[in-house]
Amino acid sequence: MKKILVFAAHPDDELLGLGGTIRRLVNEGVEARAVIMAEGITSRASTREEADKDELEKLKEDAKQASEIIGYSGIDFCGLPDNRMDGLDLLSVIKLVFNYVEKYKPDTIFTHHHGDLNIDHRITCEAVLTACRPVGNYGVKRIYAFETPSSTEWNYNYTESFNPNVYFDISDTLEAKIKGMGCYKSESAKYPHPRSPESLSALAQHRGSNVGMKYAEAFMLLREVL
Repeated sequence: MKKILVFAAHPDDELLGLGGTIRRLVNEGVEARAVIMAEGITSRASTREEADKDELEKLKEDAKQASEIIGYSGIDFCGLPDNRMDGLDLLSVIKLVFNYVEKYKPDTIFTHHHGDLNIDHRITCEAVLTACRPVGNYGVKRIYAFETPSSTEWNYNYTESFNPNVYFDISDTLEAKIKGMGCYKSESAKYPHPRSPESLSALAQHRGSNVGMKYAEAFMLLREVL
């Protein structure tokens, strides 16, 4: 694992699902970049046009600040409509993902779980898997799906439940994840919300206990080429 590319639907997803893992891997010499597909927060307004543009720019600045704490070498914003990606032509989203894969040539990709409650998460995952079909000059060796607190566990349709089979020990990097999440002023929440510091720590403790670690982040391996 030398070059990681994270495809996240919204600002903060690139941290919620795998902030501790990215910080750990960057500490070990791995290069990591993030691509944020949708703009975030505009769905909270009555219409996309009525959303506060200043708040949107502040969200981007929060993401950049958080990315520095986590260790991302860069973060790209695609600016797709928040929680409205199902209104886009899927092929256009696939081509967007493909262009970033061609640009950065990662050997490892992390993205959302296809069974998440949030529609943008599901479309992001589908676009990644389609864009990374193993044909031609295929360079992506492994694809992981991460869980996103306040989305993965809120989908009660159990036909696509999140069943992790890969765990990364983040006992030394959980603190960086919590600190990075603190940069997101509009996305942070108080306990017992799943995005609160206490809940994120509890999830990491739970995942760690699954495999005999103090703190861990869990993933589903979707594909690996050896």
